[in-house]
Amino acid sequence: MRLDGWCWASFFGRWVVGLIFLMAGWFKVFNMGAVEHARRLFVEGYADTWIPAWLLWPLGVSIPFVELIGGALVCVGLRVRESLIAFGGILVIVTYGHLLKDPFHDISGHIFTRLALVVLVLMIPRERDHGSLDYWFFYRKNEE
Repeated sequence: MRLDGWCWASFFGRWVVGLIFLMAGWFKVFNMGAVEHARRLFVEGYADTWIPAWLLWPLGVSIPFVELIGGALVCVGLRVRESLIAFGGILVIVTYGHLLKDPFHDISGHIFTRLALVVLVLMIPRERDHGSLDYWFFYRKNEE
C-alpha cells in the first residue's frame, strides 16, 4: 500500500463527506425518526406543490437510510462510487425542493459544500485510494 497524495486526499475527502451524510442520516433515523422526517419535511413541507404525497412519502422515509448507510460505506471505503452517486441524487432532490419553494434559494450553504465534496471524491481514481475497502477487494488483486 502506497500512502501517496491520492490516498490521503481520498481518505480525508471520504471521511468528511461520509461523516456529514452518516450523521445526518443518524439524526433523521434515530432522533427524528424516518417517518417523522418524511411527514414534516417532505409531505407537509411540499403539500402545496405539484408533487403528490405518494411520491413524497417514500422519498422522505428512504433518504435518511440512504444517508446513514451510504455515509458509513463511504467512510470505510466500500461501494464509494455508488454511495456518492446516491448522495448526488439526494442533493439534486434537495436542491429542487428548495428552489421549488423559493426560486432564489441560496445553495451556497450546505448544498454546495456537500456537492463539492461529493464531486471531489468522485474524481479521485478508485485504484489510487489504497486506504479503501474497494481498493483491497477490487483493485489490489489486479496489481499482483
